[in-house]
Amino acid sequence: MTERLKAAMEKMPKSGTLPFDPLAIAQATTEFATSLKPADLLEVQLQAARQWSDFWTRAFTGAATKKPRDRRFAAPEWQDDPYYRNIRDAYLLASDQLRALVAKGEGGAMVRFLLDQYLNAVAPSNFAATNPEVVARTSETGGANLLNGFANLLEDVSSGQGIVRRRTDPDAFVKGETIAATPGQVVYQNELFQLIQYDPATPDVAAEPLLYVPPLVNRFYMIDLQPKSSLVKWLVDQGRTVFVISWVNPTEAQRDKGVEQYVLEGIVEAIGVVTKRTKAKPDLFAFCLGGTLVAITLAYLAARGRAGEVNSATLIGSMVDFADMRDWSAFVHEGHLSALEDHLEAQGFIDSVELQRLFAAMRANDLIWSSVVNHYLLDKPAPPSDLLYWFEDGARIPAAFLKSYNRDILFANKLTSAGFVVDGAPIDLTAIKTPMMVIALKDDHVSAWSAVYDGARLLNADFVLGGSGHNAGVINPPAANKHGYWTSDATPATAAEWLEGAEKHEGSWWPHWQQWQASHGSGERVPARTIKDGLEPAPGSYAKAL
Repeated sequence: MTERLKAAMEKMPKSGTLPFDPLAIAQATTEFATSLKPADLLEVQLQAARQWSDFWTRAFTGAATKKPRDRRFAAPEWQDDPYYRNIRDAYLLASDQLRALVAKGEGGAMVRFLLDQYLNAVAPSNFAATNPEVVARTSETGGANLLNGFANLLEDVSSGQGIVRRRTDPDAFVKGETIAATPGQVVYQNELFQLIQYDPATPDVAAEPLLYVPPLVNRFYMIDLQPKSSLVKWLVDQGRTVFVISWVNPTEAQRDKGVEQYVLEGIVEAIGVVTKRTKAKPDLFAFCLGGTLVAITLAYLAARGRAGEVNSATLIGSMVDFADMRDWSAFVHEGHLSALEDHLEAQGFIDSVELQRLFAAMRANDLIWSSVVNHYLLDKPAPPSDLLYWFEDGARIPAAFLKSYNRDILFANKLTSAGFVVDGAPIDLTAIKTPMMVIALKDDHVSAWSAVYDGARLLNADFVLGGSGHNAGVINPPAANKHGYWTSDATPATAAEWLEGAEKHEGSWWPHWQQWQASHGSGERVPARTIKDGLEPAPGSYAKAL
């Protein structure tokens, strides 16, 4: 064990450029501390005194409290055993009080982010002595779980990646066999992407093909996980010809590929190939950052008099108005942007592990601390998860793309003012006349649904609100009959007003979306488009490359 500890210390990340600015963090915390007014502090202290008095009264009388909807405290002992229940309730009360205090000061999203990281870390579920499941497991194994867990910790530290590796069955998923396995062929490729066309499953198909544009952060196959939940397979089974862009995992060679190149050499190029192969204008659909790129593409085509090249477009969980980024605004700061640009200059891209650390921090309880408990305290493997397998299969982003995206689109919010330019053409989203649908996800932690709604109004698009979160809300097959969705033809000024007047529907939004596409299509059917000139089987080498 001593040798493993020594090896772990030797492999700790060495000093170098950082993708964030420590001074900006210090400035935010100082701004918060100096902004608090004595009257506000007195009010917080008086309120805290009353709340803790009530807490201790309940604790000494044994009064039961309501079980919180928090997966960290799912074990029955957290509710049934007074010892663990009081520990849990004390933590939750203190957390609420600290959040209320932060809300009274300045410092913004960065202070809230730092507080959330602290509160997530000190949760009693993360400590051996105050987690009933760990106490029971330690008694059962004679402490072997903690010894093995420490070995797991050393293994993760020695990797130098700064992440808690999820330990699960490494053979549970194989790309092209058990995941991303819908039959198809790569039919085109260039330096930025491979284009996949999927084999038909019906004798005839809709005349309009579908073209999917994924985000750059992860591989495309979130929409093609296991067959039972694959959106690609479902669409093919509905009689659609489906094409998918599979972005290259960039290296130093793509360091100068910016947003403009991904639009022109990526999406516009793919539209041309799909049209040539099918003799029809495609229906585009895209997710997250991919949807932002599609909106830019449509505005570019409109500016060039080429709007007729696309039949319709659907943006899922995508933002075009970045005025309200919620917690993500903590990272869109001049100091952080400058530090990131220096970091990108040194290596030519941002690495997938760095992106994984960022996204994990935004959902720390699910993506960090649950693994800490499972692997360091309980010494238990995690069950196989196709969605988490995809999440961990990250991709890099070129330096030029991230600089332009962060500065112009996020920080300056130029898409709302026609201030962003592609190949000399101002990107005016209000000039898009292509039929559009925007789908938001109600519990989305990346693209807040209210911000997505604001973007839909800017685009003059039809709007649908799906249930669940950023990823799980997309993978919602009709057979599962989960989550539900909301619709309304009204477009009031605020998202809250829209939801108040919307109609709730049970099940998946997939069929509703397909009905919308059909209403904007020709209604024609053509013989199934078989593939005779494939370059390699789906999911292709770009999706498999490290």
